Amino acid sequence: MKRIGRGSIIYTFSPKHKPAEVASPGEYVLFETEDAFGGQVKGEETPPDKLDWSRVDGATGPLYIEGADLGDTLVVDILDIRLQEKGAIAVIPGYGGLSHLSFAPKAKVVRIDGSFVYFNDIRIPIKPMIGTIGVAPKEGEIPAGNPGKHGGNMDVSELGVGRRLYLPVFTKGALLALGDLHAVQADGELCVSAIESPGEVLVRVNLIKGRMPNWPILETSESFQVITAGKDLDEAVREAAEESIRAIMRAKGIPFEDAYMLGSLLVELKINQVVDPLLGARARVPKWLVSIHDFLH
Repeated sequence: MKRIGRGSIIYTFSPKHKPAEVASPGEYVLFETEDAFGGQVKGEETPPDKLDWSRVDGATGPLYIEGADLGDTLVVDILDIRLQEKGAIAVIPGYGGLSHLSFAPKAKVVRIDGSFVYFNDIRIPIKPMIGTIGVAPKEGEIPAGNPGKHGGNMDVSELGVGRRLYLPVFTKGALLALGDLHAVQADGELCVSAIESPGEVLVRVNLIKGRMPNWPILETSESFQVITAGKDLDEAVREAAEESIRAIMRAKGIPFEDAYMLGSLLVELKINQVVDPLLGARARVPKWLVSIHDFLH
């Protein structure tokens, strides 16, 4: 098993980054991650509006996957997520889904155990997930806090243990990085942060050669979910819906009109987050209707 320590943190996804480690298809890799605040929120006295933003939204990596080339699909199985015993959440004026309202900056540090997050006197079941996971674009660089076709800061609440993520490969080696672990987050990540915690993620990497999705695809036990982003939710939803309808057309060999009707019956649209520079949505398609290969080209 390979290990990448939390000292190997990048703040952009870019083909220019030097790999922190190299793995072969089928190999297991452990990523040690810092929290999304870069460890800056030490206690509730920390002024969250005074953070050093150059240290926020980092991702551990990148991992070079041998044999990965442009046009392939990187397959990432999420095998385990372990969090530290404390996490932090903050509200910052001018940020979040309700950024138009007036409110004070505030940080809260909470205790995390193997089952719950303790928020004031409220006990919340934990649901560990990965907020940021992605690969390098073909050229240039994308801030790690942004979502896109490369993955990135998607903040999908279902992206946890037992899930499989399919990412398009745009550059040799793929250059996978991940971070921004959450002990619990609802769809939307309404206030701009969740319960942010350092931790460790164990993954297994594999490849599908010669074919790739247009957007990241999340596989659960019951569904395939197209994860998209746009300048607004309308754009993100349109992208997710179109990809799902095209997959149904390929799976069933039916015209657009019939697949569009099926989409209205079976495709569920969900919000990932409403707080990043691009907003995120996903379309959930039942697995009995399509296979992963119906999303690849």
